[in-house]
Amino acid sequence: MREIFNKDAPKKATNLSINSSLLAEAKNLKVNLSATLERALEAEVRQNKRQQWLEENKQAIENCNRLAESGGLFSDKHRNF
Repeated sequence: MREIFNKDAPKKATNLSINSSLLAEAKNLKVNLSATLERALEAEVRQNKRQQWLEENKQAIENCNRLAESGGLFSDKHRNF
């Protein structure tokens, strides 16, 4: 799968506002906040990029689906099921 960001890029300090009770629980459980946030952000960015790609290619996907519905697929003659 293609990477969506440079994992070797340097770290950057960032200020965040987080629910104080949630933060206290996470610290109590020794949750690695940076790693957890990076995983959550990667998942969010990946989902948003996927949605963006689908929207940008919506017309082409619809055209391909219409073509397949009307004329079938090239591989149809090779199917055994």
